[in-house]
Amino acid sequence: MIVLGRIAAPFGVRGWVRLQVFGDDPQAWARMPCWWLGEDEQAADAAWQERALAECRSHGKGLIARFADVEDRDAAQRLAGLYVGAPRSALPRTAKNEYYWADLVGLEVVNEAGENLGSVAELLRTGAHEVLDVRDAAGRRRLLPFVAAVVRQVDPAGGRIRVDWERDW
Repeated sequence: MIVLGRIAAPFGVRGWVRLQVFGDDPQAWARMPCWWLGEDEQAADAAWQERALAECRSHGKGLIARFADVEDRDAAQRLAGLYVGAPRSALPRTAKNEYYWADLVGLEVVNEAGENLGSVAELLRTGAHEVLDVRDAAGRRRLLPFVAAVVRQVDPAGGRIRVDWERDW
């Protein structure tokens, strides 16, 4: 299951929920007819429950959505904190040089000199751009901007991201 976001809180009184989106193109998955909800982002696919999506739209910098069987704020409140996901087969295809966050987590990060900087633990959304949270074996944390000036090559099949970043930065 690819985790797309998390239900943050109810929105209004008619069953809408506000979403915390993981990624930079929520409109792509907002067009899917159903989403899967789960309590644990690491859970096996069988633990996720499919839910029909009634409506979904942009609101500010995020999304709000309503599920077909959720009619009021109390029902929406019961969904708060659940993760939103989808099996890979249900996701829209990515364009060239576009990646789902889940495809980047775990990739090894090496610099131009071939030095291993660690692996991607997670991605963080900031106001300007996404940031790779890279952790090495000693537990050192590096935050690298996920921008073309830093990220030179992403090779999910090879399990590696090549970056222009010095080991001692």
